[in-house]
Amino acid sequence: MTAVRDAWPTTLREKATATTTQAVLATKWLALGAGTAILALGLVIALITVALLSLVGIGLLLLGPTLSAVRWIAQLERRRLAAMGRSVRSPYGPVPTDWHDAWQFLRADPGPRRDVAWMGIHATFGLVVGLLPLQFLSNAIQDLATPLWWHFVSPGAATFVGGLVSVTTWTDAWWAVVAGLVWATLWLSLSPLLLKAQVAPGVRLLAPHPDFDLSERVAVLTATRAAALDAHAVELRRIERALHDGTQNRLVTVAVLTGAARRALARDPATADPLLERAQQSAELALAELRSVVRNILPPVLESEGLPGALSALAAQCAVEARVDTHVSPRCPVALEAIAYFTVAEALTNVTRHSGAQRADVRAHRQGDTLVVEVEDDGIGGAVVRPGSGLAGIQGRVEAHDGTLEVHSPAGGPTLVTAVIPCG
Repeated sequence: MTAVRDAWPTTLREKATATTTQAVLATKWLALGAGTAILALGLVIALITVALLSLVGIGLLLLGPTLSAVRWIAQLERRRLAAMGRSVRSPYGPVPTDWHDAWQFLRADPGPRRDVAWMGIHATFGLVVGLLPLQFLSNAIQDLATPLWWHFVSPGAATFVGGLVSVTTWTDAWWAVVAGLVWATLWLSLSPLLLKAQVAPGVRLLAPHPDFDLSERVAVLTATRAAALDAHAVELRRIERALHDGTQNRLVTVAVLTGAARRALARDPATADPLLERAQQSAELALAELRSVVRNILPPVLESEGLPGALSALAAQCAVEARVDTHVSPRCPVALEAIAYFTVAEALTNVTRHSGAQRADVRAHRQGDTLVVEVEDDGIGGAVVRPGSGLAGIQGRVEAHDGTLEVHSPAGGPTLVTAVIPCG
């Protein structure tokens, strides 16, 4: 029982600290939102003026700059939402400067119309909501401090409850403290709720229109599907060339040497042995090349050892010292592990051939439903994804699975290749 009693003050302190911290953060973001609301209010007045002037034609000349100003304030709000962890992307194109193009842009693109709708709400509702917590906090501080200063001012100058009640006695002063506690309670409890109410229109209206977002998604999927088909065709051509130029030639050599050996056995058996030896060597080389082709399609080590074992094998074969750090539990689908494997293989090949690096670090981590693969080296940098290069082929594979491949390689190094692959 003593332990339980001792735990109560700690719990209450933790709750009070958390509540106060939440209210302070909410007040900060609400105040910043009130700042953008004041800018929005000024621009709403400008929009009304431009609309009225457009009736006589003059306002049309101001349409482009006005839409640019709307976009600028909307971007400020998007940055505030992003800083709060409510990221809202803006995929809309630039605003035309010519009035005719600006008018067509306003008619065709839902983005600016949604921005204007948000601005009207934010300039009114958002402004009031943003100022309320500041008023609560100001009233709480004033009323709680009333006993300290009321007797230093002229009679009737000290008030509480927002100036509705005058303080003329000590009893009134202590009632002001009670009112201050009520204001403080309102500030602590309502500030987070007011913040949610203020940001809700921005989250809904400043985001891409659902139809626009869907069409963009279709375009992205079409592009990645085409890239996947191209990558598949390139891979098939590579396999065909490997089989035609390597394994097939070896097998033809085996057939020719075997035929020559049979004829030699009929004429002079002593000369058949060197031919059979050469045929055996050609057959062994054909088998080795065939294994290499199969290994490049899907490395057997992936199935037996998983991605950690496969990456460790790559690092062991690398001419540059490579360290591996993997945390990929649970396992991803084998197809995605193969993409990660070939990404690392291509990156380590570039490290060996071009970077001049002394060391490379390979990292593979599963973060929820996402597999993140990184290859970093201490080389000279300057790596880029060029069309037709190995990295471009890997990028096509990654993007075909809705992933991304980024290469950060400033001059002088270091180089960081990062592949992010959804694997849900």
